[in-house]
Amino acid sequence: MKHLVAKKAPNFTAQAVLEDNSMDDLTLSDYRGKYVVLFFYPLDFTFVCPSEIIAFDDKLEEFKKRNCEVIAVSVDSQFSHWAWKNTSRNEGGLGQVRFPIVADLNKKISKDYGVLLKKESIALRGLFILDKDGVIHHSTINNLPLGRNVDEVLRTLDALQFTEEHGEVCPANWSPGDDGMKPTAEGVAEYLGEHMS
Repeated sequence: MKHLVAKKAPNFTAQAVLEDNSMDDLTLSDYRGKYVVLFFYPLDFTFVCPSEIIAFDDKLEEFKKRNCEVIAVSVDSQFSHWAWKNTSRNEGGLGQVRFPIVADLNKKISKDYGVLLKKESIALRGLFILDKDGVIHHSTINNLPLGRNVDEVLRTLDALQFTEEHGEVCPANWSPGDDGMKPTAEGVAEYLGEHMS
C-alpha cells in the first residue's frame, strides 16, 4: 500500500459521468481551491456500493457548505456508470446522484492511490480528503464488505478545516463545537486537565 497522507494527490484526467448526466473528461487538479472527498468503490451494479454512493449524495449539501466536492471512482466504464445512474433506486440503480463518477478502466488511478486489488483488479473502498491545495490529509481503506460512514467523513473534514482556521489540533473524539488543543506542551496539559479527568 502506498502512503499518500501529507503528499499531493496524484493528478488524473479520465472520462466521468458528470452531475448533469453528460460524459466528459474530469481532471482532479481543476478542483484546486476547493476541498475534495475522493472515494473509490469496487464495481457498479453491486451491493454495498450503491448504499455508499447514495449516502454521499444524501449528504452532498453538507459537503458543499464546507466548500467540498465529492468525486467517486471505480474501474467500470463511463457507460456502465451512466447506465447505473439512469437505473432507478428501486431497481438497484443509483438514480440521479449529483456528483461525478470517474471511469478508471485502465486501473491507473486506483493503482496510483494504492487501492487496487491485484488479483481481482478492482479497487478497495479507499477514501481521501484533499485540502484546497490538493494535499491529502486523510485516507482510509476498507475491505470489500465494509461500507463507510459518511458522517465520519464530514467530521474529519470539519476537523481539517478547524485546524486550518484556528491553528489548533483536534484531540480524540473531537466534534464540531468542541475545544481544540494548542499544539504545545502547555496546551496539551491544559486540555487534558480540563477534559480528561
